Amino acid sequence: MVGLDARLVSVLGDKTAKPMEATLDLHTAGDLLRHYPRRYAERGRLTGFAELEVGEHATVFAEVTKCKGRKLRPKLFKTDVTVKDDEGRTMTMAIFNRPWVEKDLRAGRRAFFAGKVEMFNKRVQLANPEYQLVDDDEGVVTDDFAGALIPIYPATGKVSSLVLQRSVRHVLDMVDFGPDPLPQRIREGRGLLDLEAALRAVHRPENRSDVKRAEDRLKWDEAFVLQVTLAQRRLAARALPGVPRVPRAGGLLEAFDRSLPFTLTGGQQEVGDVLARELAQPHPMHRLLQGEVGSGKTLVALRAMLAVVDSGGQAALLAPTEVLAQQHHRSIRDLLGPLGQAGELGGGDVATRLALLTGSLGSAARRTALGDAASGEAGIVIGTHALLSEGVAFADLGLVVVDEQHRFGVEQRDALRAKGDKPPHVLVMTATPIPRTVAMTVYGDLEVSTLTELPLGRSPVRTAVVPVGEKPQWLETAWTRIREHVAEGRQSFVVCPRIGDSISDDDTAVGEDGKRPAVAVLDLYPMLVEGPLRGLRVEVLHGRMAADAKDDVMRRFTAGAVDVLVATTVIEVGVDVPNATVMVVMDADRFGVSQLHQLRGRVGRGEHAALCLLVSEAEVGTPARTRLEAVAATTDGFELSRVDLEQRREGDVLGASQSGTRSSVKLLRLSRDEQLIREARDVAVELVEADPDLTRHAALAQAVGDLVDAERAEYLQKA
Repeated sequence: MVGLDARLVSVLGDKTAKPMEATLDLHTAGDLLRHYPRRYAERGRLTGFAELEVGEHATVFAEVTKCKGRKLRPKLFKTDVTVKDDEGRTMTMAIFNRPWVEKDLRAGRRAFFAGKVEMFNKRVQLANPEYQLVDDDEGVVTDDFAGALIPIYPATGKVSSLVLQRSVRHVLDMVDFGPDPLPQRIREGRGLLDLEAALRAVHRPENRSDVKRAEDRLKWDEAFVLQVTLAQRRLAARALPGVPRVPRAGGLLEAFDRSLPFTLTGGQQEVGDVLARELAQPHPMHRLLQGEVGSGKTLVALRAMLAVVDSGGQAALLAPTEVLAQQHHRSIRDLLGPLGQAGELGGGDVATRLALLTGSLGSAARRTALGDAASGEAGIVIGTHALLSEGVAFADLGLVVVDEQHRFGVEQRDALRAKGDKPPHVLVMTATPIPRTVAMTVYGDLEVSTLTELPLGRSPVRTAVVPVGEKPQWLETAWTRIREHVAEGRQSFVVCPRIGDSISDDDTAVGEDGKRPAVAVLDLYPMLVEGPLRGLRVEVLHGRMAADAKDDVMRRFTAGAVDVLVATTVIEVGVDVPNATVMVVMDADRFGVSQLHQLRGRVGRGEHAALCLLVSEAEVGTPARTRLEAVAATTDGFELSRVDLEQRREGDVLGASQSGTRSSVKLLRLSRDEQLIREARDVAVELVEADPDLTRHAALAQAVGDLVDAERAEYLQKA
C-alpha cells in the first residue's frame, strides 16, 4: 500500500508517470485521484460526434462500420477505419504502422478511440488514435469497462483518457487513503460520503447517483479547505499591527468636502463611512471597492487618501498605464484645486502636494518627485510600475490604492506595500470584476464594498453589434454615425486590438478563427483620414508613443481639439472626456467581456446620448458572437462579470493565475455553487475561531498544507 503523497513514478513507473507530470501536472497518487473525469460514457450508448471540437484530445465510444489497410511505402502502412455514432453520423480514422488493427476492428465491433480531433478533406477525423475494444458478444469486455458508466478524463496528446483510466484503477487498488481530513461531525451533519468512498465513486461509478454523491463531497472539500485557509489568513491579518489613520478636525478632508460643487451619492457616502471606520482601526484594512464604470470610485478613494494625509501619513495610487496615471494626476489636481498645491502660489492654508512618478519622467522631474515622496512633502503619490522600483521611498506610507487591480500581479502590489514601516492599509478598485476577482469576493478573501449608483448627469450608452461578416455595409453606417456626432460638436473613439507594424505586437493579433491579423491602429488611421472620416481632425494614440506625445494627444482630445481618436486599449480605463459620445471597437471579438465593458465606459460620461458599436466578423452562435451580444444586451458590469465567469471559469483561487487553466478548484463552480461556498465559509470560520492552528484537526491541517504549498503560501502572505 502507498499513501496519497506517493510519487506517481514509484507507483506507475517512469514511462506512464513522466508524461503525466509533464503535460497534466500530476505528480502524486493524490494528484491523479483528484484528476476527475470530465464526463461519463454510458455503456452501450455511442458518443455523438457533433460534440467534438477540432484540436481537442477526445475519447469517443463508437461502432466500426469499415476497416481497410494498405501499404503506402515500404515502411508506411495505413489503416483507414470508419466508425459511427448513435445518430448514424460517421467519422474516419487513420491508423499508421499497426497492420493488426484490421483483425481487431472488424465491422460491428465497438471500442473506445482516443486521439486528437483534426479536420481532413473538410471532415472531422481522429488522428492515429489508441483504442480499447468493448464488445460483449466477443467476450473482450475488460474490467476497466465493467461498470455502467465509463469515465472520460481530461487528456493530452501524450496521455490519453484510456491511459488515465488504467492508471486510476491501479492507484485505487493500492492506495491507503489515511484519515479523512473532514471532521466526522461535519460529514455527518451534511450527509457526506467519507473521502475514500467519494474518490472511488467518482472514478468507478455504477450509476449517476454515485457520481452525484461523490461530487457533493468533493466539491465541499474544495470549498471548505479554501475557506479554512482564508479564515486563517483573515484571523492572522487582524493580528497584524497597523497605524490608525483618523482625519483631524478642520483638516484636508473637511475642506475638500466643503469645496465639492456636487453632492456625494448615497453609495459614495456609505462606502466612505466604511473606509473611515476601517482606516481608524489598529490593523490594516484590505478592501475591494468594485463599482460600475463612472460610479465615482476615484472620488471615494481620494477622500480616503485625504483622511490618511490628515493623520500625518501618505497615500500611493498605483495605475496600470502612464495614460491613466497622468489622467489621475490631472483629475485629482483639478478636484483638489488649492488643497493640492502646498508651497505653491495660490495654495490653500490647509493643503498637501501631489507627485507623479512614471517611467518616462525626465531626470529632474524624477528627482523632484522622489524627494517629495521620501520627505513626506507629497501626501499623495501617483504612479505606474515606477512606484515599485528600489529607489522609491516614502516618509510614512499609510494607504495603498491600486486602480484596476486585475492589471497587477500580487508580487507587484506587495512590493509597494513593503515600502511602509508597518503594513499600510490597502484599497483595490475595479469597475468590472474579472472571474478571479468575483471568485475571491464570494470565497471571502477580501472585504468588499460596492458602488452601483451612477452620479447625476450620466447618459446611458446604447450598444450594438456590427456583424460585418453578414452585413458589411453596416460598417459604413458606423463611420456615418461618427460624422453625425462630430457635426453636433461631439467626439469619438475608434479602438483597435493592436498597434501595427508587427503581427506579434500583442496577443490579439490573430483571432479565434486563426485567420487574419487583427485590425491595427497604424493601418486603419490612414484609411479613415483618406476615406470615410476625411476632413475630420483624427489622431492616433498607442503604447509605443513617447509619454509626452501621448500626454499631448490626450490633452488636446480632452480640450476638444481632436474629433476622433484612433487608439489601442491604452484608453481602456480612467480616461474621462465627457464630450465623447461614440465608440467603434474594431474586431471586438478579440477582446474579453471585461475589456469591452471598460472601453464602453469611456463614452456616455456627460449629458449627451452615447453609442458603442462592436464591429466583428464572428458568426451567429459562436462563443465570440455570444460574448458580444451579451455585452450589447446589458450595461450591468456585475451581470457581465457572470457572463465572463461562465466562459472563462474562476482561475486558480489561491494562485496568481487569472485564466482558469490549472486550478485548485476542479468541481466547484462559482456560477452554480455560491450557496455551498457561503455555507462552507460559515463552518470554516466557526472551526478556525475555535482552533486557529488546527491543532485538534491534524488531517485537515495536512489538507490545508497540501493545498497551500510553499509558492501559494507566499502568495497568501502577500495578497
